[in-house]
Amino acid sequence: MIPPAAQRAMAANAAASAPNVKALVYIAAFVPDTGEALGELISKYPGSEIQAALNPVPYPNSDGTQGTDLYLQADQLRRVFAADLASATTKIMAATQRPFSAACFTDLTQAAAWHTIASWGLIATQEKAIPPALQRYEYQRAGSQTVSVAASHVAMISHPDTVTDLIHEAASTIS
Repeated sequence: MIPPAAQRAMAANAAASAPNVKALVYIAAFVPDTGEALGELISKYPGSEIQAALNPVPYPNSDGTQGTDLYLQADQLRRVFAADLASATTKIMAATQRPFSAACFTDLTQAAAWHTIASWGLIATQEKAIPPALQRYEYQRAGSQTVSVAASHVAMISHPDTVTDLIHEAASTIS
């Protein structure tokens, strides 16, 4: 399981060069600018507990260098990532998670699609991965239309109707 925020940061980079992308919808997400690293952004405001909950696992890259996969510690996943989901659900998430690369915290953003593409954002106010204050800062900087919901990092699971409504709003605005 690649944390949703890391996926959305990657998608925003890719969207910058995709002419068919007409709107961006961020859900409890990073919204980096060109040249920024997620590791710097996450420490801009207090409140993230995600780094302390990570379990680094080294692996060899094909070029002989070492990479690091990051997993959320099973006993921490619910508390810092998905506190508003049922315990049974988060146990399954912990057991089936896919790692993400530690490099996502140090790699610099190559493009920021929000400079030229309209955006919407959902602020998860109970978030312990990406501080809500950081989400507000980044969404405001991007000129995003926003909604707030009392949710953890996985608001798309705990509040699917709110997320769906935001996506529909973005789609209807740009069509």
